[in-house]
Amino acid sequence: MKMKVSLRRQMTVVFIGLLVFILGAVFVVNTGFLAQYYVSHKVQDLLDAYASVGTVLEQGSLSEQSSEILYEAEKANIDLAIVNSNAETLLSTAKDGSQLFIQLFMNLYGRNETPSTILEQTDDYILCRAANPDNNMEYLEMWGEFSDGSFFMMRSPLESIRESAALANQFLIYLGLTGIILGGILVWLFARRITRPIMELAKLSEKMANLDFDEKYTSGGSNEIGILGENFNKMSRQLEQTISELKTANNQLQQDIEQKEKIENMRNEFLGNVSHELKTPLALIQGYAEGLKEGVNDDPESREFYCDVIMDEAGKMNRMVKNLLTLNQLEFGSDEVEFERFDVIGLVKGVISSCEILIQQAEATVSFIGDETVYVWADEFKTEQVVRNYLTNAIHHVENERRIEVRVIRQEDKVRVTVFNSGKPIPEEDVPKLWDKFYKVDKAHTREYGGNGIGLSIVKAIMESFHQKYGVNNFDNGVEFWFELDAGNSRKKEESTLTQ
Repeated sequence: MKMKVSLRRQMTVVFIGLLVFILGAVFVVNTGFLAQYYVSHKVQDLLDAYASVGTVLEQGSLSEQSSEILYEAEKANIDLAIVNSNAETLLSTAKDGSQLFIQLFMNLYGRNETPSTILEQTDDYILCRAANPDNNMEYLEMWGEFSDGSFFMMRSPLESIRESAALANQFLIYLGLTGIILGGILVWLFARRITRPIMELAKLSEKMANLDFDEKYTSGGSNEIGILGENFNKMSRQLEQTISELKTANNQLQQDIEQKEKIENMRNEFLGNVSHELKTPLALIQGYAEGLKEGVNDDPESREFYCDVIMDEAGKMNRMVKNLLTLNQLEFGSDEVEFERFDVIGLVKGVISSCEILIQQAEATVSFIGDETVYVWADEFKTEQVVRNYLTNAIHHVENERRIEVRVIRQEDKVRVTVFNSGKPIPEEDVPKLWDKFYKVDKAHTREYGGNGIGLSIVKAIMESFHQKYGVNNFDNGVEFWFELDAGNSRKKEESTLTQ
């Protein structure tokens, strides 16, 4: 399945989106509510300054603590003026006659015409928000009297809050862009570290879906992904074992179903074929044995020839009986098929090596073409019988340039094994009968090397017990026999050639 959107990209987009949302929310809050927060904070500063000065006046120590009061007022950006009932200045952050004093006296005598919004009012003071038309600046103003009868005027500018908010927003934008870039890079790298083992698990699951259990999770780790990877490895091993058992059980089930229908016909056919095939060698043995008994010829060489014929025919009968027993076990389903996963390349090479003497006697050249490793699901011993029958058949019938070519070809979920020998093609009318028991295309040639027409019948029985395809192809310069098996999904694919 093709991945449309990677997890790494999704994590990066989500993180950047979340960061942009947070920065946007901070920007909106900063723009809409910072001014209100600043005003409420300044109101509290004015009230705190009023309470502090009132306490000092009640204690009668204004002159002693004047420097401390002025420092606190300057620190809070508050202009302060205090006068007694005789209009004498007791404490001030501004000079006499300044705008602060003018504003104070105008407030006291009710002549202040500056537009204002009262925020808080008591019997002792008034706190309002006022705009100065002379400089278009807005202030928080507070005036009234203390308990000792002195008057006061305090104010703090609000204009700086707008500049502060603008600077804060500008700084927030720069900080946000930098954070988005750096955060995006860090998240991309962090997500890559997280998704790397996940991608390995995804590839591993894909291999397992294709019944390839060679791949294992190797990234390790003690976190959740590491535990999942280890469980994948355990599942892979268990699935391989289970599939092997299932294939064996399924094959056995199919054989049991087919066995009841075929058993009676096979028994009758078996008895008829055996009696037919044994008739000729038994007649030869009987005739030559009677000749020896009656002393037809006392020549030692003739007697040795008679004995050789009897031994040769007895050997052929022995081989035929063994093949018939093998064929009978296969066709009756009494020979259990055990499916396992094995390397067919190694099996074919082993068969070729074991037939080296026959190949040399036939003066033939065998070429093997296949991958380095190809795994299949089948019964390994019976697969070797099929390959050996095909190869010995090719050796006995090789002609012309005396060339034999063995191939192992991977075809998606199947593996095809082919054995080609140069020589005469098989007549088309004989091709469908090749797999019948005791059928011989060239009876004289078959008799020459001791064939009894059972080898290809054994191939047919084995392949049908596997429920796999097999066949033969004619070419102008020779004949190719082939069979197929379920692929075990090998990984290495390198072509190698073995010449005998």
